[in-house]
Parts: sequence; C-alpha cells; structure tokens
Amino acid sequence: MDRELLERTARELVAPGKGILAADESNGTMSNRLAAVGVEPSSESRRSYRANLLETAGYESAVGGVILFDETIRQSMNDGSPVAEALSSRGIHPGIKVDTGAKGLAHHSGEKITEGLDGLRERCAEYFALGARFAKWRAVIRIAEGMPSAACISTNAHALARYAAICQEQGLVPIIEPEVLMDGSHDAQRCYDVTAETLDATFAACAEQGIHIPGALLKPNMIIAGNDCPDQISREEVARMTVDCLTNHVPHDLPGIVFLSGGQSDEDATAHLNLMNQMDVEHPWQLSYSYGRALQAHALRTWAEGGDESAAASQRMFAHRAKMNSLARSGDWNLDLEA
Repeated sequence: MDRELLERTARELVAPGKGILAADESNGTMSNRLAAVGVEPSSESRRSYRANLLETAGYESAVGGVILFDETIRQSMNDGSPVAEALSSRGIHPGIKVDTGAKGLAHHSGEKITEGLDGLRERCAEYFALGARFAKWRAVIRIAEGMPSAACISTNAHALARYAAICQEQGLVPIIEPEVLMDGSHDAQRCYDVTAETLDATFAACAEQGIHIPGALLKPNMIIAGNDCPDQISREEVARMTVDCLTNHVPHDLPGIVFLSGGQSDEDATAHLNLMNQMDVEHPWQLSYSYGRALQAHALRTWAEGGDESAAASQRMFAHRAKMNSLARSGDWNLDLEA
C-alpha cells in the first residue's frame, strides 16, 4: 500500500473549493435517463453526452475528480483522446465505480447487499493502468418497519471494508458510500439513528481490515426525513443534525466527506452543504460534494435538445452548478447567485 499516494490523491479530491462529479451511472440507468429526455440510448449517445459535459471550460476549478463507469473509462473524447487522459490533463482525477450493484439479501426480504468483490483485485489493477486513481462502492440501507436489520448493516459494512482494502492495495483511494435512503415515511431522528449505526459498523469493519483512513473518503447521506414523512425539518436542522452525526461517528483523521445528493433538489443539495460550511466550528474533515443528478440534471435535458447551441448551453448549466457547489464549500453560496 502506497500511503503517500493515497493520502495525496484523497487531499486533492477535496482540495478547497473542489468536489467530485458522479458520472458513473450504469449503462442501464444512463440509457433510461437518455430515453426520458427523448434521446435514443446507445453506447455512442452515452459517450457523446458525457464527452460534451467533460469538455466544459473551467470546471476543473470546482471538480477534483470524476467517477466513471466501466464503459466510459474505455471511451474517448470528441478529439479522440481517452477520457481518463483528458481528465488527468486538466488536473482532475479519474475515478471508477467498481461494485456490480445491490442485490437481494438472502433471508431478508426488501433489503440489499452490494456485490462485486469477486475479481475486484484484478479489476482495480486494470483500472489503475487505465488512469483511475480512486474508486466508489455504494451500499444501500433502507428504513422501513423492521429495517434495516442487523444482518443488512453488518454484511454491507464488511463488504465496504473489503472493497476499501483491495482498492488501497492497488493504489486507488476508496470512496466508502453507505447510503441510508430517503425513501420512506421515517422522521429525521430515525435517519440520524440508522446513519449513526451504519457508520459505526462500517468504520469498525474498516478497522478490522486495516484500512488507512487518511487515504480514504466517505460519501454519506445527509440527515433528512423520509420523502413521505409529513414532518420535514428545516435546512438549518438538516445541516446541524448531519454535522452532529458525522462528528460523533466518523474518524477525525478522514481527510474528507463528499455528500451524495440522494434525490434532493439541486438547490437543497447546495444550500445544505453551504450551511454546514458556514458553521462557526472547525470541522475535522473537508465537507464537500459528490453529486450526480444535482450537477447534471438540467445539463442533460438541455443537451438532449440537439445542436451546437444546446451543447454549449448544457455546458454552461453544468459549469453554473459546479460553481454554486464550489462556493458552498466555503459557505459563500447564496440564493441570489441562482438568478
């Protein structure tokens, strides 16, 4: 394990003002999103959209890394250069999604276990050779009656730790993503309690597996009531409860926390991050973002209209959202900037 490389990469991914673009939608998910905006899904349409996004001028000031899917890291930009090479040339670290998806957990109806450990060492070695310098693995924790079970939390925590160990062995910074879903009618306190339990189990498993915490990143959910809960808390409460949970359940030698947007609106995702970074307290880790839809949604709809002007407008929309979240990194975002 090259600790110096891992620590340097992790620090650069969450350098001041920077976050991570999650562009690692699976072929199926990306095809569905293209179809939803009237574009015929294909390998070329997926490549064309992402190439346009990644050619946006100046976004490297707000983005330190881009998470890619297997298909994308093997594709080329419009000028023929490999995607990973094009990112690296702009000081952006290429990343790679390495899990193979969440599948049903045996004997636990409605719960999931993320798979992909088989062959992971060889895949990570290949991805490093292709230019990747960090990776992502997402676990899915659902809140419902009798859920999550202890089995769901423990098996996913173990898988996250095993993934992280293999990544670090192969020179990749692991992004550890135990996502407590927003789906459901649970209140914010229930989200807090489940998130705390999940984080405790995950970092206990990481300790058992010898994970070098200064060479890793965490991608958690924020503390938010379920979508169907009538008692939604304020943005200020989301920020307060989230920071409180993380402060008490995440190692303080972790270099950075990169939040997932998890179905929040673009504005909510930015506002919550901004409020956390405005707090009159020095957080032990960088508080940043690893957003997918919250950075791309409007850009995709605009690109789908077709033509050079739509492509340019799509890039402007992506650059704007990246800039807004970059400002939120220092607590300098405000609603007037969205006009």
